[in-house]
Amino acid sequence: MDDECGRFVEPSLVALYGDGNVHECAFVQSKLAELPFFASKIKLGRKRVEAMISADLQNPTDYESNALQALKPGAEGQHQKGNNPIPSKDVNYNRRSMLKSVSLGLIGGGFSVVLPSRAEPESPQESASSRMSYSRFLQYLDEDAVKKVDLFENGTVAITEISNIATNKVQRVKVQLPGLPQELLRKLKDKNVDFAAHPMEVSPVSVFFDVLGNLAFPLLLLASLFLRASSMNTPGGPNLPFGLGRTKAKFQIEPNTGVTFNDVAGVDEAKQDFQEIVEFLQSPEKFSSLGARIPKGVLLVGPPGTGKTLLAKAIAGEAGVPFFSLSGSEFIEMFVGVGASRVRDLFNKAKANSPCLVFIDEIDAVGRQRGTGIGGGNDEREQTLNQLLTEMDGFSGDSGVIVIAATNRPEILDSALLRPGRFDRQVVVGLPDVRGREQILKVHSSNKKLDKDVSLSVLAMRTPGFSGADLANLMNEAAILAGRRGKDKITVTDIDDSIDRIVAGMEGTKMTDGKTKILVAYHEIGHAICAALTPGHDPVQKVTLIPRGQARGLTWFLPSKDPDLVSRQEIFARIVGGLGGRAAEEVVFGEPEVTTGAAGDLQQITQIAKQMVTTYGMSEIGPWSLMDPMVQSSHIVMRMLARNSMSEKLAEDIDKSTKAIIDKAYEIAKTHIRNHRDAMDKLVEVLLEKETLTGEEFGAILSEFTNSTSIQNGRNNVQLVAI
Repeated sequence: MDDECGRFVEPSLVALYGDGNVHECAFVQSKLAELPFFASKIKLGRKRVEAMISADLQNPTDYESNALQALKPGAEGQHQKGNNPIPSKDVNYNRRSMLKSVSLGLIGGGFSVVLPSRAEPESPQESASSRMSYSRFLQYLDEDAVKKVDLFENGTVAITEISNIATNKVQRVKVQLPGLPQELLRKLKDKNVDFAAHPMEVSPVSVFFDVLGNLAFPLLLLASLFLRASSMNTPGGPNLPFGLGRTKAKFQIEPNTGVTFNDVAGVDEAKQDFQEIVEFLQSPEKFSSLGARIPKGVLLVGPPGTGKTLLAKAIAGEAGVPFFSLSGSEFIEMFVGVGASRVRDLFNKAKANSPCLVFIDEIDAVGRQRGTGIGGGNDEREQTLNQLLTEMDGFSGDSGVIVIAATNRPEILDSALLRPGRFDRQVVVGLPDVRGREQILKVHSSNKKLDKDVSLSVLAMRTPGFSGADLANLMNEAAILAGRRGKDKITVTDIDDSIDRIVAGMEGTKMTDGKTKILVAYHEIGHAICAALTPGHDPVQKVTLIPRGQARGLTWFLPSKDPDLVSRQEIFARIVGGLGGRAAEEVVFGEPEVTTGAAGDLQQITQIAKQMVTTYGMSEIGPWSLMDPMVQSSHIVMRMLARNSMSEKLAEDIDKSTKAIIDKAYEIAKTHIRNHRDAMDKLVEVLLEKETLTGEEFGAILSEFTNSTSIQNGRNNVQLVAI
């Protein structure tokens, strides 16, 4: 740092005392005695001044210019500022100011030496008096003025000794090199210049501060995480930062959930089972006196949308106890141990608020059967399930916490989860029957304006297979459609169109191709005629050519009863009705003109026929159940491990029996079409004109051509999709 120290100190001293007085100044000598560390720095000032005179300095500073002006002959040690000399009466004041500047220069130079510097470490480079451009250096090299070259910083900096012919002195200058080209090395060797490379001098202090600077942020981050984790006293997961071990259950401490049993309709059997649990929670002593214990868990099993979650809320509202609700998937995260930690936290909070209810929706996400995973590594889901089993039974005893879980896939749940002591009861919440659907429709239509022609009992008969959620959606869609049409009440037409939209999809663009429209009309009338003339089939409700979804036309059937038990005659009638569309195409247009419109029908009737043989035992093979339940499992590993329960000969017999059923039904369908061709042509003519035929209109036209009576006591609705 000689160069920096000289820039601070020497110009002021030279300006004050002149070049000859620098070393004789008593003040400076005393300061040098007090600060021996800087002695060598100050003594270098004279060399610096001499270099300033002899060398062609580039871009001198103001201090350097003043010092050069003061050292010129005739200056007489006076500091010149322009052409005005400094008055003698201000010399003492100016000297004191300059001495103050010298002191600051000493301090600044001392700090620059003490503090580590990455740009210019302590090295021989500091002895260089000035800088020189690379082109000027090459010029001196060609003139043989370069005597020695020391290379630093991987060959990017050179300290050169250049001989000044005018003063017969050697000057050390610093040159910034553009790398270290081979041409320069050859030229130095040719000029017989003494050159050497010096390794970079790295200060241990600077290395320490560099490493500390690089590691400061990661160390601070880890320290903050450690302090946060150690300071948290989170139940269930004290060692997991950011509350990962906390449960995500929604907690409703207010007993009134806003839902009671009056809001739940169509599931009378399930409501009766839950009434007992409510009595347990309200009057436990009534049962404990008889030695009965409160059930620890109730598993709700049923299809989606049947009201399982609504039932759980109704129990909490009726019993007047706190209510926790969450989904099974909320236990699992990407971090190992989080699921088990959340289970512990959930039950700790539940026990603190007992008696209470814990509702876990879609428990199959965490309660799946163990040991079915591929690989032998640790399974976070199984670890979570083990903790759930421990909390529900284990060594906890009676805690006053009732767990209610819901699933629509009970077959994949672990057997340990289903045993008594954990889930003591399994309540089946199935699809509502006709009476249940009517009750549900009354609940969801209580706040809607219905036309007087709307009959909820008829609507309930028209919606077999609809769940409570489906019926709620139906009434909402009908209300939206009525509002879009500018009506003040919901009419039968609005409800009919809403059913079509929910079941078949949005209404599409009407067909404009005459040939396609005629073919679709014969296809749909073929379904209707074969169904009406086959004993055991449901009556026709509607035939339409209005496209919906992917269907170009639709035929609807109205069941009179729910499909509790279905006879062989009824199943076979469905197959005949399903093949009516393809039979009509073949009889009317010829076998070469049959289309792909019956693809969905063929897939449906093939599945029904195969179930008759393998599941229901309704074939000449005999009353066998030929389908391994594991084959139908939704778990891929279970299907892979499924045992083939039949021989090749038996599989061949199954295929033959299935084909025989379909072939027989197809011949019956073609016979119906041939024998009632006149009725078919008339029905197609009316359908092309009106685009939609009601069941009454269809029956009236068909009765003109035949004495057959369509069977009215069918048990299922079949939707046949064409083209």
